[in-house]
Amino acid sequence: MAGPPASLSARDVGSFAYLSVKDRSPQILTKAIDTLHRHKSEFFEKHGEKGLEAEKKAISLLSKLRNELQTDKPIVPLVEKFVDTDIWNQYLEYQQSLLNESDGKPRWFLSPWLFVECYMYRRIHEAIIQSPPIDDFDIFKELKDQNFFESQESVITLCTHLQELRKTIDLDENQLKNEFLKVLQISLWGNKCDLSLSGGEHISQKTNIMNSLEDLKPFILVNDMDRLWSLLSNCKKTREEESVTRVDIVLDNSGFELITDLVLADFLLSSKLATKIHFYGKTIPWFVSDTTIHDFNWIIKQLKHSNNKWVSQCGVDWEDHIKTGRWVYVDHVFWTLPHEFSAMSQVAPDLYAALQKAHLIFFKGDLNYRKLTGDRRWEFTIPFHEALSGFHPAPLCSIRTLKAEVQVGLQPGQGEQLTASEPNWLTTGKYGVFQFDGPL
Repeated sequence: MAGPPASLSARDVGSFAYLSVKDRSPQILTKAIDTLHRHKSEFFEKHGEKGLEAEKKAISLLSKLRNELQTDKPIVPLVEKFVDTDIWNQYLEYQQSLLNESDGKPRWFLSPWLFVECYMYRRIHEAIIQSPPIDDFDIFKELKDQNFFESQESVITLCTHLQELRKTIDLDENQLKNEFLKVLQISLWGNKCDLSLSGGEHISQKTNIMNSLEDLKPFILVNDMDRLWSLLSNCKKTREEESVTRVDIVLDNSGFELITDLVLADFLLSSKLATKIHFYGKTIPWFVSDTTIHDFNWIIKQLKHSNNKWVSQCGVDWEDHIKTGRWVYVDHVFWTLPHEFSAMSQVAPDLYAALQKAHLIFFKGDLNYRKLTGDRRWEFTIPFHEALSGFHPAPLCSIRTLKAEVQVGLQPGQGEQLTASEPNWLTTGKYGVFQFDGPL
């Protein structure tokens, strides 16, 4: 049997991976350096001269990283001891073992894109933890916060919709299904707000997503929403008095997208389609806008203190879900490793075992999709199940807008047709999927 296809890589000059490594990654590093510069006086106020020295050190480490990337230097092992340093360096050795002798060491423009992109964010983190006393500084925080503040009108609309829904939650089966499909679509289109795609440029949700759902439907290329409904409504019908239906959400971006995910989670509880939600986030700042525990708590606190009564009600309710254990936030180092998810049962058996307890897992966003499918040059028509390469802890669904040149599970001719009419359809975030892999 033939092995899986080759990884996406910047080797392919002109590809999205190539342009990302060549242009977008240095731009993100430049912005990170700029952010440190701008916080110079804050570091000084907090830590005196030590703060200034730390800022200088972090900037010089990031400048060195940018230079290595732009001149396609060999990728070097991590040096600062951290929980995942050894796993990273083993992975680096593994990448080296895949090369022909002539290639020497893994390089930025020759290695798998998924690996070098994850490695860049891990090196950004290394630069910060090597620079105490500013070693807990989240270099992307202000961008994430800004995204949230700039999306205020949409946040108010969503929270108001949710509170109104809750009043009428004893809907009949058909109405309930329609509302479920709506909150799913809101969570999908919330995924457009991705700051790593824009190189850290501002992207916020300024239009009312609720009014656009019908217009956006034709852009859903794979739509397995009905299968999600059958699975959860069956769980609800057959659930015993004391038993639990657990839905896990592997989060993507903070800011507006996180709000759409929390709205989905709240709806699942209040409609009794689920009784418990586990959220999975990142342990370190990642891909500019990814959610950490600090972002998660910060957003709920912001909502709670809002002067809009429905927004503040959401904040109060969500804090309560956390206190009562109906919502559980979990982070795990595996989410910020370069491995594709098919390696999870070997690399992080504890995480795999935890996911196996879910009745359904939602994987939000593009990076999760790339890791689900191994970020490879699959044919568009390869079934999703096959591209998962054996990863199947529980029924799962990818909710993603397309921002990388990988997409599977399409109908024959669908991908070619899109390419003919819109050459960049794979990378603009205009199209989305609900791609389900259910009981075997």
